[in-house]
Amino acid sequence: MKAIVIDAFKTPEQLSVGDLPDPAVGDNNVLIEVRAAAVNYPDLLVVQGKYQILPERPFAPGKDAAGVVRAVGKNVTRVRPGDRVVAQLEYGAYAELVSAHQRSCFKLPDSMSFTDAAAMGLVYQTAYFALVERGGFKSGEKVLVTGAAGGVGSAAVQLVKGLGGTALAAVNSDEQARFLRDMGADAIIDLSVPGLRDAVREQVRAATAGHGADVLLDTLGGDAFDASLRAMAWCGRAVIIGFAAGRIPEVKVNYLLVKNIGVSGLQWSDYRERQPEKVDSVQQDIFRLYDQGAIKPQIAGALPLDRAGEALTRLASGQVSGKYVLTVD
Repeated sequence: MKAIVIDAFKTPEQLSVGDLPDPAVGDNNVLIEVRAAAVNYPDLLVVQGKYQILPERPFAPGKDAAGVVRAVGKNVTRVRPGDRVVAQLEYGAYAELVSAHQRSCFKLPDSMSFTDAAAMGLVYQTAYFALVERGGFKSGEKVLVTGAAGGVGSAAVQLVKGLGGTALAAVNSDEQARFLRDMGADAIIDLSVPGLRDAVREQVRAATAGHGADVLLDTLGGDAFDASLRAMAWCGRAVIIGFAAGRIPEVKVNYLLVKNIGVSGLQWSDYRERQPEKVDSVQQDIFRLYDQGAIKPQIAGALPLDRAGEALTRLASGQVSGKYVLTVD
């Protein structure tokens, strides 16, 4: 089969299409003809050999694949050949074929395209678990999202709105601000201003009538996290999702004590392995919200598989609004 082949770790610009053996189909696995694969930030780390989980080479990267079931193992009951599905994987989506465990495969609603399905995989699952499972979100609460124009960030903003909350979108540019306003964010928090330590708190207080953020979903780390923590409400909950800004921050725990703030982290793939029933329930709720028109991925671009390196390079720039998706012919 044709695939983006990682036989040695490399920069995105060095990626190219090559050949890999067709994947085997185990007793509990589903063989999928890939039609679309999402481009996620972890893919950028995987191809460079910087991610915490790296498969044996050669392999194809990619954590979200949408397509048509070609074959199933003898124990598979969730789907059957011909079904339209999306699968969340550890790797393998940047290819013509992929084999996934049946518990990671979900039959698509008739209304959902392959492109939307791929774009709504890892990032929407991550955002939902961060917001509801780790952040304890309740309808009516105010949620501050850093890196709000990115894949997880934009998914989080939509989910906050779809689940009845107030979305405060923290961004770095006017272009990102326009993107989030069009998406329905209730307020824009400007991370490009000087004096960030106080400026974020002042902006959040102004947007919430002095209340602050009940939940913080942080994808950036660095100075943005430090400043956002100061903008939280009493008994607020901060959830650490990633460190796209580069610096892993340290928390002064005395500040947590003074405002009764809780801080937790999210590693979504642990839920896939340890509590797949929760992942399944969340996926069905994501499908429900999509069917209702409450959420829809913002596609930054749909590129053919051989332009995977270009998509990852754009993602690495930090200026992408929405999701890139690779299409497979």
